[in-house]
Amino acid sequence: MALMKTSRPPMGWNSWDCFGTTVTESEVLANARFMKDFLLPHGWDTIVVDIDWADPTARAHGYNSGAPLVMDPAGRLLPDPGRFPSSAGGLGFRPLADRIHALGLRFGLHIMRGIPRAAVEQDTPVLGTSSRAGDVADLTNACEWNPHMAGLDHTLPAAQGYYDSLLALYAEWGVDFIKADDMLWPYQAADIEAFASAIERCGRPITLSLSPGRDLSLTRLDHLRAHATMWRICDDLWDRWEDVRDNFARFARWAPYAGQQGWPDGDMLPLGRIGIRAERGEPRDDRLTPDERVTLMTLWVIARSPLMIGGDLPSSDPATIALFTNADVLEVHRSATGSHEVFREGPLVLWAARGPGGTRYAAAFNLGETPLAVALDAANVGLPPVLDGEVRELWTSTVLHPRTVTAQSDAARGVAPGSSALDVNLPPHGAALLRFVPHD
Repeated sequence: MALMKTSRPPMGWNSWDCFGTTVTESEVLANARFMKDFLLPHGWDTIVVDIDWADPTARAHGYNSGAPLVMDPAGRLLPDPGRFPSSAGGLGFRPLADRIHALGLRFGLHIMRGIPRAAVEQDTPVLGTSSRAGDVADLTNACEWNPHMAGLDHTLPAAQGYYDSLLALYAEWGVDFIKADDMLWPYQAADIEAFASAIERCGRPITLSLSPGRDLSLTRLDHLRAHATMWRICDDLWDRWEDVRDNFARFARWAPYAGQQGWPDGDMLPLGRIGIRAERGEPRDDRLTPDERVTLMTLWVIARSPLMIGGDLPSSDPATIALFTNADVLEVHRSATGSHEVFREGPLVLWAARGPGGTRYAAAFNLGETPLAVALDAANVGLPPVLDGEVRELWTSTVLHPRTVTAQSDAARGVAPGSSALDVNLPPHGAALLRFVPHD
């Protein structure tokens, strides 16, 4: 078995935006049942339990230094049985994973780079080696923002042995997806390689997601493709327009390299009911406007980012859920190739991609504060200069009627005479996602 590579970007739900460090087994299962009933037919298939599942004292808005993390005799974290009752008696996440799998879904976990400080303090043995936690720990390379973990000294073979023991446990539990944190800022090449090697040895195919992606450079592309399924290209993304806007430049750099070799990840979708017991803010429906939500989804879809919903699914409003079930939009996410930014001029940003059988996709975005009426030159988005086929806006299912520009004085400024123009009206912070299907 090996590190799992996927033919389309992964899609699922993650507990972080709504429950932070405090998610419970019942909340995980409620979201899993909702996904099975309403989202699985649209490709959403992964449920991820985010950080601090081993902490019985977990709380909103931060981490507890010196928390009494639940741990086995080999220094491996175990789920807190208070929040995850089915894990009692040393069963770990196996019972929860079995219930997720019975719904036809995949089960995922967040983990931190390194080894628990509590394991170092107790000097627990490293399974399969003659070393102990104190031998392999590297306190000079500990996480800057989470107090629970020490680094590992990868000049020592037993450091690999510790990761091998973790992955053996996760494979026994039935884990399908791992979000490995504190891997990319700063870039931890030795940990990434060691973790990928442990997956190769564990006997189970596992999707590996790396976080967080602050200041991630394209010079790392080959290394990332060799050792991960997906990787973050930004820091945590929240329900603020500036967070969405800032990812346009990042996706412009990274989207051309998205594909089966690996998926640049714009982070979770902070949409729906979030902040319930989260790190950031109080319980709320996300603060993005309806147009900003469409823009976020359109950019993530045409850039072919992994899609991980951050809101609590059962308590999110139906209009938000509808964003996740538009079959035509999700077909762009599944089948587009060659996704790229075409240009950015003032508030207007234009993207294009190819689809199967001569289909073409285009996305137009208004990053400005006022409505924007534009006449798009069909050739700018890879369409035939004279369109012979159907152009449809996929969020509204509206058919657009291209017109042929007849003279330089035509209202479609910037479109050459004889070419097709598409008139699109974009609200502030809004977007349109277009599909062209040629006539037979």
